[in-house]
Amino acid sequence: MTAQQEQVGLRKTATIAFPGTEAPGTAWDLYNQMIAGIPEGVFVRDYCLGLNWSYVEADCGMGVAFTVRGGGKRTYKMDLRGMELRQVAELSKSWCFQEATLGIAALNAWYSRRELLAPLGCEFADPAEHHGEDERGGNGQKDAFCAYKPQIAAKGDANVVVVGHFPHVADIAEYANLTVLERNCRDGLDTPDPGCEYVMPQADYAFITGVTLINKTAPRLLDLARNAATVMVGPSVVMTPALFERGVHELAGSVVNDPERARFAVANGGGQLFGQALVMASLKAE
Repeated sequence: MTAQQEQVGLRKTATIAFPGTEAPGTAWDLYNQMIAGIPEGVFVRDYCLGLNWSYVEADCGMGVAFTVRGGGKRTYKMDLRGMELRQVAELSKSWCFQEATLGIAALNAWYSRRELLAPLGCEFADPAEHHGEDERGGNGQKDAFCAYKPQIAAKGDANVVVVGHFPHVADIAEYANLTVLERNCRDGLDTPDPGCEYVMPQADYAFITGVTLINKTAPRLLDLARNAATVMVGPSVVMTPALFERGVHELAGSVVNDPERARFAVANGGGQLFGQALVMASLKAE
């Protein structure tokens, strides 16, 4: 056995674990369910923790996520190549948000694939349909907002809560009572995200960025939004029906259409993802 083969063998048997996250009946249930859905024997071939976006590429395909910084200290700095995808997906439970970014990208490498989603009735946009891009949510948010505009406007006084300050979000204020929850408030439209405890229970419609899966706020936000029509939006959304069990009505995420373009966009730090590298995907609960 060569030294290189020995190193690959060590990576295949390496363990990523977060003690205290396995007990049932906690907010970790969602993450554990998603991780458990990845079969053994699927290995990571490449990955990149990029400036704005990150990817994990495995035997089954490629998944992406928005790169989130901050949180706890980074612990797992080993080479993830050659490790089981299911093990790398454990990083989604890390309080180091950079590690969690790779964990969510690993989950997307398994779940956000045409061959899994098409039989579930998922709709995919034409790669040529590109309407601008936001680094945290992709361009799916504009289409999701537009799709729901008629029914929101018809209600007359609907309460709409948007988690994340997306482009054009202010337009919603023209036909609904709008609250934008934002961790880093940009303007007078934004409410600090701890406000979720006050406004989300009264929401009729909730649009939640997939980044909340990375920073671990998703379980609580979904619980607070249980009375709302809830849409999770952006490339970081893990396209799994497990989220429907948490009250999500629609997943407005993406699939990797061109891995080579995606690699370049991530490595370049400012490359365009939507239009060719990724295409929008919409999966609705039955």
